[in-house]
Amino acid sequence: MLFGKSYWTTPEQGIRKEWLLSNGIGGFSCGTIIGMNSRRYHGLLIASLKPPVERYLVLSSISEMVLVNNEEIYLHSFKTPNFTAHGEYFLETFRYEEIPEYHYRIGSMRIEKKVCLRYGKNQVAVVYSVKDPEKCRIRLTPLVNFRNYHNLSQSKFMDFSTEITGKTMNITPYNMDRKIVIACSDGRAVKNPCFFYNMDYAYEHERGLYGTEDHYIPGYYEIEINEGEEKTFTFICSFDEPIDLTDGNTIIDEEIIRQQALISEFKNDAFLGKLVLAADKFIVRRESTNSKSIIAGYPWFTDWGRDTMIALTGLTLSTKRYKDARDILYTFAKYEKDGLIPNVFPDGDNEPVYNTVDAALWFFQAVYKYIMYTGDIDFVKNELLAVLERIINAYRQGTAFEIKMDKDFLVSAGNEYTQLTWMDAKVGDWVVTPRHGKAVEINALWYNAVMVMSHILKKNGKDNSGYARLGEKIKESFLEVFWNEQEGCLYDVVNENGKDGKIRPNQILAVSLPFPVLEGKYAKAVVDTVYRKLYTAYGLRTLCNTHPEYRGFYVGDQYQRDGAYHQGTVWVWPLGQFITAFARVYKGDRNLAEKIKSFFIPFYDHLNDACIGNISEIFDGNEPLVARGCFAQAWSVSEIIRSYVEDYLPMLKQ
Repeated sequence: MLFGKSYWTTPEQGIRKEWLLSNGIGGFSCGTIIGMNSRRYHGLLIASLKPPVERYLVLSSISEMVLVNNEEIYLHSFKTPNFTAHGEYFLETFRYEEIPEYHYRIGSMRIEKKVCLRYGKNQVAVVYSVKDPEKCRIRLTPLVNFRNYHNLSQSKFMDFSTEITGKTMNITPYNMDRKIVIACSDGRAVKNPCFFYNMDYAYEHERGLYGTEDHYIPGYYEIEINEGEEKTFTFICSFDEPIDLTDGNTIIDEEIIRQQALISEFKNDAFLGKLVLAADKFIVRRESTNSKSIIAGYPWFTDWGRDTMIALTGLTLSTKRYKDARDILYTFAKYEKDGLIPNVFPDGDNEPVYNTVDAALWFFQAVYKYIMYTGDIDFVKNELLAVLERIINAYRQGTAFEIKMDKDFLVSAGNEYTQLTWMDAKVGDWVVTPRHGKAVEINALWYNAVMVMSHILKKNGKDNSGYARLGEKIKESFLEVFWNEQEGCLYDVVNENGKDGKIRPNQILAVSLPFPVLEGKYAKAVVDTVYRKLYTAYGLRTLCNTHPEYRGFYVGDQYQRDGAYHQGTVWVWPLGQFITAFARVYKGDRNLAEKIKSFFIPFYDHLNDACIGNISEIFDGNEPLVARGCFAQAWSVSEIIRSYVEDYLPMLKQ
């Protein structure tokens, strides 16, 4: 992936493409292709103090100044309310494969800059290579911070002390016993404590938020370059651990070898290879459980139960990371309570939050997929079966949040004040998409869960007849309760207020899950309706665009954005379910492989846009489908991988 000057004719254009690195413990590094920080979440090192959470901005950026022929040339691009620094004027190309690379040119002198995180450590290496140099001096000035990554800093509230020993800066924030350590492999360290004032973040203003902050400058490094003397040197920033390696090229080589190992079995498919590397960024170690988990999205989400269960198949099983899948399933099973799976995991001694009706049902889907990919029925029998039984019994008899199977064998959940499904936007007391009662996808998942249970018992030689009969009753009631004859599709929610006829993507799960609750003409009608009324190049609209409540643009302040979040905004993850459903109902079509491929082609381009090498959370419902929300989302990546591996690739072997 290579980008040149045509991609940053203006700073506004240049910040529209971003990059992301992750370190496997919740920390990350991200920025724009012109090096201009434009979000509060941009930074060379956002460290995770309690993996994978408690994330803090540690190193915002490095201001690079080159003194050549008595002229100060700054490679650092940034914006303040009254000034824009155009370091991108000297940027010739930006490249991204495993890591981001900036290639600058000053006259005939070339300066290459590479950024790399050390996997498993809160540590970033920035490697500079100077080629064809004139006699010059390069000054590297770190812009340091120590604040929660959701917040912003002002100098009057910042308290740092700095000590320099040789080429190492030890920075103590707020008189803590934790340190930010900075080192450089060349040059001399100069102590010069001061502040960088008023860095301005365009994306924050776009989101209706305050977007200006200050950074602490402990000093700088000065490197002398003689004419013709090509040099490579490394700048390292570490949080709370000593720097044991200052050879940045070794750090980069280690990371590239790690990434190449992940795609060794996918090298014949460049598209899938990129997706596998995207998937890797979401799989992290959780300290509180000493196991793996899945980050829901960058730059602002942590790990969530529902998102993890939906994303598990594509991120771990389709990419052949079976041990990670097993680890995640075991951990979530450990935290089952009253038949529910955590929506938000605990940190330390904190209690999990269980406010979700579908996480536990998606757990069945994840377990079933684990069996299909690995054949490891013994693990499921020994470690998960009792948990699965408790979940089914809890849903049948009733559990928290008014979750209970009704007399028609369908599951009802919540009340008018709660949001328990994935369409959970709520602003103050305003429930944007009230979906309490019997939601269509919840009952498709409920049927699937019962049938998964029946399947597992049968595989273990146990009596499954009770679950099989319950499944038949659910299936019969489902069609009777949810079928919307007038629209040829399914109602979205049924409750005391009646039947909600809004056409939403939730109904596609009735066809796409391994045990579909709809078949035949009903399944085909649902797929056709969703295709005709909700499909876009990047996903499914959350509401038909002819409905009066439809909102086509996800812009404005939080009130406006949350009001559009599930009212027309395009989501990627339901597209994977749609592709599976489409492949199922049109399995006799001779041109099916070509049609299925067409659903993936838009993402060939998207991987070069927004967050390079990743897939965004959402898009505007209206054309031109601008990427919004998290610039990298786990279940977006997962569902494209899963449907590509499960639905498209097998067709090529027929």
